Amino acid sequence: MSRKIPSTAALVCFEAAARHESFTKAAQELSLTQSAVCRQIASLEEFLNVELFRRSRRGVKLTEPGLSYSRRVATQLDAVERDTLSVMGQQGANVIELAVVPTFGTQWLLPRLKDFQTRHPEVTVNLTNRTRPFLFADTTFDAAIYFGDADWSGTQSHRLMGENPLPVCSPALLGTKASLSADDIAQLPLLQQSTRPYAWRQWFNAQNLNIHRDMTGPRYELFSMLAQAAMHEMGIALIPPFLIQRELEEGRLIIANPHALSSIKAYYLMIPERKVESASLHAFRDWLVNEAARYTLEHE
Repeated sequence: MSRKIPSTAALVCFEAAARHESFTKAAQELSLTQSAVCRQIASLEEFLNVELFRRSRRGVKLTEPGLSYSRRVATQLDAVERDTLSVMGQQGANVIELAVVPTFGTQWLLPRLKDFQTRHPEVTVNLTNRTRPFLFADTTFDAAIYFGDADWSGTQSHRLMGENPLPVCSPALLGTKASLSADDIAQLPLLQQSTRPYAWRQWFNAQNLNIHRDMTGPRYELFSMLAQAAMHEMGIALIPPFLIQRELEEGRLIIANPHALSSIKAYYLMIPERKVESASLHAFRDWLVNEAARYTLEHE
């Protein structure tokens, strides 16, 4: 069955004309004549049986359906352009499209990725931020690094490391104290991580405390945001030390209490079953698992 899709040329002309609200400027941008742009848009309106522009002596203006359609068309054309440039750039190379939780990718993976590139120059690893699980079938990702329990249907999991966050804050919050007790911490603004909503409750419970306000406080999706908020004296946060090594070394953040929050959850490399035989992913998996094991051994 044939698809109900207008010509690409008509869509490109429409997107440019909608962006400029001018057939003349669209024609200049696309190196076409104004009459050619008019014909393409007229054919699109005929195809849709919808008026996209109102014409007047002063020019053209998008109709409500035209405005709505232009936004969706622009998004889809941008996506097609990105995919096209990606294919052009690969030129037959072995490429791994990796979804990764942001702060882990920035603070732990990227500083080590040059070693993998040196060992496997034939493989390119592209990173895209994803904070939550998704369906591999709905994306172009070849693998993902995420924090959880490895319960991800249709995938093969490889444990990398635990998290073990500690209470950290700006040195200014400690004042003259060397550290803070759990009771002291309970009196401070608690910075919350939106993907770990019960973290503070679990931490306080492990100290045999029941704090009524353990889930209150501003919420941030990324550990990098938590770290920034803590450095600016907005409160105290539970953050894995390996994600804030530089901040700890430079004294911009300090560990306020030595008790870590233990969890059965961990960082995992997830590979969809349809990709497990990929030679590139085999190489990346072996390298990543070894790097994680070495790091864990060095910091136990």
